[in-house]
Amino acid sequence: MLRNISLSLEEPGLYCIVGPNGAGKSTLIKCFNRLIRPSSGKVMLDGKDVSGMSFREISEIVAYVPVSTNDLFSMPVVSAVLMGRRKGGRWRTSGEDLAKASKALKIMGIEDLADRRFNELSAGQHQKVAIARGLVQEPDILIMDEPTANLDVKHQVYVAEFLRAVSVAEGMIVVMVCHDLNIASKYAHRLIVMDDGGIVSTGTPEEVMTADFISSLYGVECRIVDDSGRPHIILGSPLEL
Repeated sequence: MLRNISLSLEEPGLYCIVGPNGAGKSTLIKCFNRLIRPSSGKVMLDGKDVSGMSFREISEIVAYVPVSTNDLFSMPVVSAVLMGRRKGGRWRTSGEDLAKASKALKIMGIEDLADRRFNELSAGQHQKVAIARGLVQEPDILIMDEPTANLDVKHQVYVAEFLRAVSVAEGMIVVMVCHDLNIASKYAHRLIVMDDGGIVSTGTPEEVMTADFISSLYGVECRIVDDSGRPHIILGSPLEL
């Protein structure tokens, strides 16, 4: 799935990984925290090879939010969020844990769901709970696979704007797989573009998002307009079917 990957993320900020379906985006981020073991090469986390780290050690640094969750546990939402505070084998809930969970629920606008059963929620509500669970982990690196999936437009914009802001405020590296080119262009500090198992371009949205590049990558006509200093993509027709 992945070939000749060379990537270094050192500065805090929001990094958006974009590219066509099957490009290897989700596979790549699962290598970051050893959910997938690459057959060759190394993934280094704070100077240590993740292949020699336990999941417990990795979880002290990295939080991962999947594109969707299969959790069907009949537990209150606040308990689902508190799972993000379970580090180092510690299962006792402190007052600080509860305060941080409450803050995360408020940030995601779902404090009214705190006592609802997780398995009774909609797909969009599941996604918000998953993001809240990642936030309470207070990681150095937050990895999110399509965090705006299943959300309406208002909440897509809110989540992207929030992730950009929290990366700066907390000095955090946030890596987000995103299929919406305009969301990525508007909010990402840097883009990582993948195709056919490799990284084909990296840079700021202004550097990466050109009409010729998007047309060649996605096979669609497009034009780029300036939106307050950020590129905005207006899609046209497919180049061929």
